[in-house]
Amino acid sequence: MHFLKHLHLITRHRHKVMRLCFKVGIGFQGLFHDLSKYSWAELIPGAKFYAGDHSPTEVERKTKGYSLAWMHHKGRNKHHIEYWTDISVQSGEYEPVLMPIRYLKESFCDRIAASKLYEKKNYRPDSALSYFRRQHTAQKMHPLSAEVLEQWLLWVSTEGEKQAFRKIKKIKTYEQATTSI
Repeated sequence: MHFLKHLHLITRHRHKVMRLCFKVGIGFQGLFHDLSKYSWAELIPGAKFYAGDHSPTEVERKTKGYSLAWMHHKGRNKHHIEYWTDISVQSGEYEPVLMPIRYLKESFCDRIAASKLYEKKNYRPDSALSYFRRQHTAQKMHPLSAEVLEQWLLWVSTEGEKQAFRKIKKIKTYEQATTSI
């Protein structure tokens, strides 16, 4: 069990996300980012399955076939795309719904911070975008939320963080987001 290493990792991640949230105009929201990771339901499995270079939920999932910590986490943190699914009135099936812009911004910050934390010296401006595309994340999201998030990650890749964050901070609605694409 790697309790202290995991605790240090999640705290460093939270602090990175908080700083990035301030840069995109949702600083107060960033203060509450991932607090559920300090609950026993997430902290203990995180320490038990700690890897250091990728999420312990991936290790838990490979070991057990599922991750209770992830199920706990995604149901309590609105910046995760998996939170934003519901049963469609039309189809009767689970489908992604549009993420509010403020949670999409937090998701964006979370992805950048996680890429920096796990990739360390190998981090590049296109790291979060590459991960987004490799995981086929857009297929799991509402199409408009996916389009906007991918565009923001592309801005980081092509224009740099400072410029991307400056542009994203100004965006308050999907209408503003789509006119800037």
